Amino acid sequence: MPKRPLRAMAGVRRWPRSPPPPGIDEVLLSGGDPLSLATPKLAELTDALAAIPHLKRLRIHSRLPIVLPERVDAPLLAWLRSLPWPAAFVLHANHANEFDSAVDMAMHALRDTGAQLLNQAVLLGGVNDSVDALAALSERSFAAGVLPYYLHQLDRVAGVAHFEVDDARARALHTELATRLSGYLVPRLVREIPGDTGKRPL
Repeated sequence: MPKRPLRAMAGVRRWPRSPPPPGIDEVLLSGGDPLSLATPKLAELTDALAAIPHLKRLRIHSRLPIVLPERVDAPLLAWLRSLPWPAAFVLHANHANEFDSAVDMAMHALRDTGAQLLNQAVLLGGVNDSVDALAALSERSFAAGVLPYYLHQLDRVAGVAHFEVDDARARALHTELATRLSGYLVPRLVREIPGDTGKRPL
């Protein structure tokens, strides 16, 4: 079992022993990938979070339902149904071809728990950096019950520069995408800046 998620879980267990920060109304479970934890560990984590009386939502970022749809199994679905708050799943699909019948079934099962499904894609040169590819991704994800949410510019880390799309081209693609699709199918174009508290619109 990875050590970092377990250390984070231990930190969560300490929160109920002192007054929780009053401004916290949503908790985000993110990466690595929280669904790499066994479902009983996820339940242990959310049981600890339940001690925060003003928590209103749980947001889960995961790519596993896209690349390993069998992770959406009966114990995971039972855990989601047991949560005392509404849950939002932010999935990470970058191309329409990542959706197939198995992924569609996993999306249907997640939606059936009451979870809201959103997609957060990364703009990747040579993969989805065309209006046709981005439109197909939005249409295909929506057909699977997943609402397009964010289109990220690539994080500037070592080894991925060949996938980078410059900001001017990214804006042009996003503008053209907005002329082709209904507004609710157009994800927000953003960049994550290290040290910032949120995502910066482009």
